[in-house]
Amino acid sequence: MSAQFITPPQIPLPEDKGILLARLLDGLDSHALWWLSGYSAGLAGNQSTLLPSAPEPRSDGIPVTVVYGSQTGNAKRLAEQLAASIEHSGGSARLLRADSYPLRELKSERLLYVVISTQGDGDPPDDARGFLEHLSGKRAPQLPELHFAVLGLGDSSYPQFNAVARRVDARLAELGAQRLFDLGEADLDVETVADPWRKQALERAVESIPANNQRSSVVSLRPVASETRHDRDTPFAAEVLANQRISGRASEKDIRHLELSLEGSGLAYEPGDALGVWPRNSPGLVDQLLDLLELDGNAAVVQGSESHSLRDWLGGRRELTRLGRPFVATHAAMAGHAGLNRLLAPEQSATLIKLLGSHQLIDLLRAWPARWNAEELVGALRPLTPRLYSIASSQKIVGDEAHLTVAHVDYQAFGSRHHGAASGYLAQAGDDAHIPIFVEHNERFRLPADGSRDIIMIGPGTGIAPFRGFVQERAATAASGRNWLLFGNPHFDSDFLYQVEWQEALREGRIDRLDLAFSRDQASKVYVQHRLREHGRELHDWLSNGAHLYVCGDATRMARDVDDALIEIFTTHGNGDREQALEAIEVLRRDGRYARDVY
Repeated sequence: MSAQFITPPQIPLPEDKGILLARLLDGLDSHALWWLSGYSAGLAGNQSTLLPSAPEPRSDGIPVTVVYGSQTGNAKRLAEQLAASIEHSGGSARLLRADSYPLRELKSERLLYVVISTQGDGDPPDDARGFLEHLSGKRAPQLPELHFAVLGLGDSSYPQFNAVARRVDARLAELGAQRLFDLGEADLDVETVADPWRKQALERAVESIPANNQRSSVVSLRPVASETRHDRDTPFAAEVLANQRISGRASEKDIRHLELSLEGSGLAYEPGDALGVWPRNSPGLVDQLLDLLELDGNAAVVQGSESHSLRDWLGGRRELTRLGRPFVATHAAMAGHAGLNRLLAPEQSATLIKLLGSHQLIDLLRAWPARWNAEELVGALRPLTPRLYSIASSQKIVGDEAHLTVAHVDYQAFGSRHHGAASGYLAQAGDDAHIPIFVEHNERFRLPADGSRDIIMIGPGTGIAPFRGFVQERAATAASGRNWLLFGNPHFDSDFLYQVEWQEALREGRIDRLDLAFSRDQASKVYVQHRLREHGRELHDWLSNGAHLYVCGDATRMARDVDDALIEIFTTHGNGDREQALEAIEVLRRDGRYARDVY
């Protein structure tokens, strides 16, 4: 489709003030933005007020600090909900992203909640690296007066399940802090563990509030207010405007470009944000499960306060394509298969992880049969969770639309066809379909506020998605900085995603440099990290002169390989050793000039 460039709205500020304002707002969370808007409104009503007055000291109990480290937004969302609930109860809560937390204040904290995720093979979120390093290092203070609790978010299909949260929890206790209650370890069905953990956290926070300051109303653990009418819990039904395969017929991958309408939703996003999609499981897969287990899909099943038919539970409310260790353990006990039980032993963890990654629910049930009734099955399966996709467009260009780049997971295994829950759902969405969606903001993955800064974008495969939005945004705002894009995939002829767009952008000057790595088009495999090394001096020069670096894509292999290449480049061209290179890269992270959107 064709799109018209939209002129950015005019603001009543000189250009230099506008740049300063953009720098000020860059990276602020919603609480800070709300405070700033109120302060600005106060200034408008009273021009003599030049600085905010010191806040009145509060006597409503021990102030609570809630720190979060989040890669995909779940930890941020849960931390925001907890902080809002504490405030709504009459308490005082300070909400901070881990990289914004003033580490010098740790020794004076009295009540601290940490909500933090684990990425890949035991890695912290990018925004929590400095927090973890400080906490683990020699400069960490003794904390005998601190009370704390930690909630971890992870994925039990990885061997280092919730490793980061365990490290934080153990280290705080080692420093003398007193644990309020046990570490919460949430799996992909986050709310199952997170809801009771946050209930305990809220109760302990409320205990510190004097009775005359406590609110008498029942406090919900859900957000007290929403900035838009539609969010994760109340998604918008977005009409599908286009669903086009953009990988060639010869490609081994089915890559889709989708365009969704946001008209009437009130949803807004920035380049770098993600779109959350609530999927539905394939009706065919649901039928196969019902047949295999000899269950009636029309039977009513009650779980908690909800009652639905078994078919509805399996179709839209339970995970069928992702296995977790808890279900395997329950099934092993029910099936009584010695071989499956042996896989649950600690020494077999690597084999179990491999099984979780290769088997869907139906594969497990076929390999190790057992009888399930409808109530037990629904109770044992994890709730279906939304999938996040990097938005591949700029609203300044596409208006009330959001574009996605989706790899359809479609493969043959164990004698049958397998599909990803969300990617299969999206791949089959016709022009008249409506997809339940919400926007997941990602303040860490933003274009520089100063449009004169150069940017370097590394996005192999579907990791190219956010950079399509970046380039559109930079063109719409007439940013003067240079744009360097590095893209990789198996084959030039069949896997060059958005090829025509990138070639036009290069001709028209919307990107200044394009480096490609097609791994299977020659005898030796070539990946984006090889291109980085080849152009290491230029990369180092760009970064030395203030460029911002972005990486999007696979966390377990590509992102690690890119990090290794960067270390080598800074060692070779920075006239230093490995330790100095690591420090230089960490400085880029701390300054917000090295951002990753990895999964």
